[in-house]
Amino acid sequence: MKAVILAGGLGTRLRPFTDVIPKPLLPIGEQSLMELQISNLAKHGFDEIYVATNYKSELVEAYLGDGSKHGVKLVYSREEMRLGTCGPLTLLRSQLDEPFIMMNGDILTKNNFSEMYEFGMKQKSDLTIGTKIITHPFRFGNVEVSEDNLVTGVEEKPELTFEILAGIYFFKPAIFSEIPRDTYFGMDDLIHKLLGKSKSISRWLIKEYWLDIGQIDDYSKAKEEYKASF
Repeated sequence: MKAVILAGGLGTRLRPFTDVIPKPLLPIGEQSLMELQISNLAKHGFDEIYVATNYKSELVEAYLGDGSKHGVKLVYSREEMRLGTCGPLTLLRSQLDEPFIMMNGDILTKNNFSEMYEFGMKQKSDLTIGTKIITHPFRFGNVEVSEDNLVTGVEEKPELTFEILAGIYFFKPAIFSEIPRDTYFGMDDLIHKLLGKSKSISRWLIKEYWLDIGQIDDYSKAKEEYKASF
């Protein structure tokens, strides 16, 4: 089975770390973030993984090599111009001739990729988006007031729950007809385009461990939780 890892981001919110090391190669435990991703994909039967690079691409390729260390085949694709989170797929259009998984290079997760793949295959839609339910405490107390301006209750720092895009997707090759070539095109653009055409999009809810390592606090959290969760 085939998978794509997007590893071309600048990682600006993780500076100064990413001034030297590209975000997917940041160490977590004894391995880099991307090695953990590759190992998890390999465990679920993905043996051909495409790495879409841009920022410090030569370091990514030199460090990861051909993938034999993890029992997979790694194929690299370099962007000549920034293409967003969906546009890089067009550079791999001829190779991605079967359904595949795509994930962002800054996600630490134990998602069951093989089950997600099987789920996506059963759907009529060409796109299945991975989602995650997250809960955040609100900083302030929520005051409940009646129509005559009397306080009826106070909820101290309520928790807010959201279902978010988790940066993991399942595609069928037919999706390429919706993605423009040589254009900066994000996953949000693709989703809006499909919804605008009333085309179905399926949802895969990730129940396993998941963390987006987008900021320094997230990176610190990932390193702290690694031993317990992995």
